[in-house]
Amino acid sequence: MKKYIALLTAIFAPAALLPAADFSLSAGGGGLLGYTFTRYALEGGMVKSTQSMDRINYGGGVFFDAAYGEFAVMFQGGNNSYAEKMDYGATSLADSKGRGSEASLGFSLLGKYPFRINEKIAWFPLLGAEYQIALVEKRRPKDGAITYDRAKGYLVEDRDKNGKPYPLSAWNSWWIDVGAGVDYNITGRLFLRGELLFGFRLRADYETGALEVVQNPPVNAKDPKLTGLTGGPALKIAAGWRFWGGN
Repeated sequence: MKKYIALLTAIFAPAALLPAADFSLSAGGGGLLGYTFTRYALEGGMVKSTQSMDRINYGGGVFFDAAYGEFAVMFQGGNNSYAEKMDYGATSLADSKGRGSEASLGFSLLGKYPFRINEKIAWFPLLGAEYQIALVEKRRPKDGAITYDRAKGYLVEDRDKNGKPYPLSAWNSWWIDVGAGVDYNITGRLFLRGELLFGFRLRADYETGALEVVQNPPVNAKDPKLTGLTGGPALKIAAGWRFWGGN
């Protein structure tokens, strides 16, 4: 947790030095459309495990803007296709493909610095962090008739080193977001905001748990390594109202 606090401090500390005359307050709401991919490989000894996932995200939420920082609350869901495989030497321990659905509640805090192009248009770079709380994690294996709640541990890959189901919170995640946005003044204090972000997800608890699983029987892998990336772009479109400051 300390490293995340330090990261946010480094991002937002410069804003405290910016001129107060440029300060403004606004709020609004809108929608999100995005794509997330996962590509991971876990290797240790004779064990090799691969994981891939592709998901289309959609949702909506609200934002609160204080000129040089934006706080947003977003609810988003998504439908995915996935494939996971684990081999121990020439023996396949798991091979699963299918589709799933997810939902989460996210809280983001982004630093920004606006550059005015003209009286109606301003753009701003964005950098910050986001925390997503998992609300739904479901999977339906290929050709299966049943959709499983991952937090119930019906699937082998959804159990920890002690054979117990992961809690839903194991899918909570931190993200680092970078991108840019544009504000277009429609009339008076009403404006339209567009943002294009790319998010990089940090390792979630269930992925850390996968490392522990392969270090225990029957696999007993020595010093397994987990490499790869989860991330993807998101487009946000919202309408906002400027309460104070600005032009």
